[in-house]
Amino acid sequence: MAAAATLSAQDIDALAWDKQDGLLPAVVQDAASLRVLMLGYMDRAALRATLDSGHVTFFSRSKQRQWTKGESSGHFLDLVSIETDCDRDTLLVRALPHGPTCHLGRDSCFPHAPGDALAFLGELDELIAQRERERPAGSYTTGLFERGVRSIAQKVGEEGVETALAAVAEDDSALAGEAADLLFHLQVLLRARGLSLADAVAVLRQRHGQPHRGFTPAG
Repeated sequence: MAAAATLSAQDIDALAWDKQDGLLPAVVQDAASLRVLMLGYMDRAALRATLDSGHVTFFSRSKQRQWTKGESSGHFLDLVSIETDCDRDTLLVRALPHGPTCHLGRDSCFPHAPGDALAFLGELDELIAQRERERPAGSYTTGLFERGVRSIAQKVGEEGVETALAAVAEDDSALAGEAADLLFHLQVLLRARGLSLADAVAVLRQRHGQPHRGFTPAG
């Protein structure tokens, strides 16, 4: 995702801390699928710790202390960006989760929270990345990675042709099936080149005048 300006000390001080006794609600959203993951609260110190460490950190109202999500479980939330609402009294935190966010072992504290149209593709992209790292025996995706970029690129070309032919000569079900095959193999090709679906989406956003907005950690 494209980087945006880092949240400065002046920006932090300008937030509406006085509305809720020095705390701001922070809605955490999966940066890949856009699914809402959880709601927490940040004070100034937690916000600065989040920006400095790259791990989403909150102020626990029950424990009355700062805590980093994942400090016990290892299920950290890697910061992608932070932005404020129009009143500057609520934070929207986009992050990449390492494992389930909810303490009940669910991906989200809101079990039925939807993502956008890219939600499942984002989940699939994460699974493909895992296959690329672990290379489990017997996996079709593992076989694709082991054959290399040239072979995967050829497969994408074949799926593109089959999708085009289905569009002019077959029914809607066949077209949807071929398009699904094309999308899957394209994601594998991106991963084989060290890229992800998010990189392609970022280019589309930029082309359509919707650059990524928010505050990202320096570096």
